Amino acid sequence: MQTTNNPFSTPHSQVSDTRPGLVDRFGRSVSYLRISVTDRCDLRCVYCMSENMQFVPRSQLLTLEEIVRVAKTFVALGVNRIRITGGEPLTRSNIMKVFRELGELDDLKDLTLTTNGTQLTKHARALHEAGVSRINISLDSLRPDRFRRITRVGQLDKTLAGIDAALDAGFNKVKINAVMLKHINHDEAVDLVEFARRRGLDISFIEEMPLGLIDDHLRVDTYYSSNNILADLRRRYELIATTEKTGGPARYYRMSDSNSRVGFISPHSHNFCDSCNRVRLTAEGLLLLCLGQEHSVDLRRVVRANPADDEALRNAIVQSMQLKPKGHNFDLNTREVILRHMNVTGG
Repeated sequence: MQTTNNPFSTPHSQVSDTRPGLVDRFGRSVSYLRISVTDRCDLRCVYCMSENMQFVPRSQLLTLEEIVRVAKTFVALGVNRIRITGGEPLTRSNIMKVFRELGELDDLKDLTLTTNGTQLTKHARALHEAGVSRINISLDSLRPDRFRRITRVGQLDKTLAGIDAALDAGFNKVKINAVMLKHINHDEAVDLVEFARRRGLDISFIEEMPLGLIDDHLRVDTYYSSNNILADLRRRYELIATTEKTGGPARYYRMSDSNSRVGFISPHSHNFCDSCNRVRLTAEGLLLLCLGQEHSVDLRRVVRANPADDEALRNAIVQSMQLKPKGHNFDLNTREVILRHMNVTGG
């Protein structure tokens, strides 16, 4: 196992894990596509959306067939990792069609899912059979009252049952994602790690991202950095930094007495833009070149203008690499935020 003195820095060579394909103007190879299949969700997490969200009319969403077509084109161009996100992706009707078709692609190295877990008791086995290799499940608190306060409408038991269903289904890895908010749930870091250790799960702690106007709290007041969480955990555990990667921006630590890994996704305290290998497709077909910028290309327009010819789609994707910015401009000390909410892109 390799270790490094600075686990939050990633050697640039680790970014290029794809065949020659999509390369941006800064020399970064894009090998990872995150696809939001819906902006709708059965929860209303306070860091993700405002309480009274206006969702995209269903008529404006990419069809399932269009999603598959765009995804296959990306794979043909060298992308070998795809993550399906939302909103809550498993609330979209007939979404298993997308998983089954993508799961059949020989050149796709990793088909993964991010979910809130509420639908997994119904879908976990079918997802595994379709070829989903790894699954991330959002879990921000183990206390029912806090869980409901953060999700506004959620029931903790339902998500816990979804985690158990995912473990029973036999995925290669199941990981917990926890957004940590000061004075709301930051004191649960050890409890969440213990939960992960007991079940053989990985866990990633995420700094809140300033996407969309929310009405629950001021982000500058609830910001709790990865450094703070790491310090809290080190009072309990010996954490060993590693250079392990799963395709995304998480930086991982190991524990000598557990197979569970502890990860940190730190857009504020440890900017990872220089090693970005990702682009995102929104549910309505916008290709976002950066989570924290508005640079985008309307692939829905390209797809519908060229229903029988993928050449225009390929060209649009290749040319979009020249729009990918060097990095985001997240700043918790200003009221300027990206207007799109987290549920539009899935993080």
